[in-house]
Amino acid sequence: MISVIALTPGEPAGIGPDLCVQIAPPAGAAAVLIADPEVLADRARRLKRAFAPGEWRGRGQAQAGVFLLPVPAAAPVTAGRPDPANAPYVIKTLETAADGCLRGEFDALVTGPVHKGAINDAGIPFTGHTEFLAARAGCAQPVMMLAAGSLRVALATTHLPLSEVPRAITRERLRAVLEVLHRDLKKRFGIPDPAVLVCGLNPHAGEGGHMGREEIEVIEPIVRELAARGMRLRGPVPADTAFIPAQLKGVDAVLAMYHDQGLPVIKHRDFAHAVNVTLGLPFVRTSVDHGTALELAGTGKADPSSLHAALELAIELTRKK
Repeated sequence: MISVIALTPGEPAGIGPDLCVQIAPPAGAAAVLIADPEVLADRARRLKRAFAPGEWRGRGQAQAGVFLLPVPAAAPVTAGRPDPANAPYVIKTLETAADGCLRGEFDALVTGPVHKGAINDAGIPFTGHTEFLAARAGCAQPVMMLAAGSLRVALATTHLPLSEVPRAITRERLRAVLEVLHRDLKKRFGIPDPAVLVCGLNPHAGEGGHMGREEIEVIEPIVRELAARGMRLRGPVPADTAFIPAQLKGVDAVLAMYHDQGLPVIKHRDFAHAVNVTLGLPFVRTSVDHGTALELAGTGKADPSSLHAALELAIELTRKK
């Protein structure tokens, strides 16, 4: 059966359109680009690439290949120069894709990089794809996870200022995040009994309370509680040693407490092929692990490897579903 994957380019002035026009037709899947046709055509001309996607006519006529579902941009697009006037266009592509996933037209969503600043400058509150898609789908607890090969790193908190992280690490949040992570490792990734390594928040995992009490008062109690319910959890462990081979042996995922505790490690492991996955949604969503790279837009220097990896993982996960 054909897997139907919606794909949004993200910020039109960034490298998202460059990456989209370089997509090869996926084997056994339909990749449906939800974008302005002129933006993609202009970027293809700049990159001197042949680009002739089919017209998307709905799931009933789905076949393998690359297709286009047109959504017009709100303002002219100049590569490398984001315009807040196009923020509603970016949001519209995401709404179209997410709603299509929710009603079953698409099996999964792959997202290109957005420019959060341009969206916020337009007066639209937006902290990231993860939070936006969760709200659209009515999902109470999304979980952001990046995967690079066998290394998977999930986050207890996502796009928060560092000063707000300790207050956000509550027993309720940590319990909900670990439950979603455990469930989707089983459901989406087909891991029957996933093992999760849980990082501490503070240096040396709090050093017995001398460097912070979050481990003692929040993290340890939840790890014990969920382990008593049958989850294979270990931690809290100091984050500075969590990613050494001895610690990762037999581990299916690591839960980091905040964005920059976990993601630098996985991007160092394999930046070109790392994939962002949103857990907890009623549909599969993957994404590139990089930003808009405005300086590379339209130059032909953007590397499409992460988008290809995100598309391949989305197809794989839909087939495990």
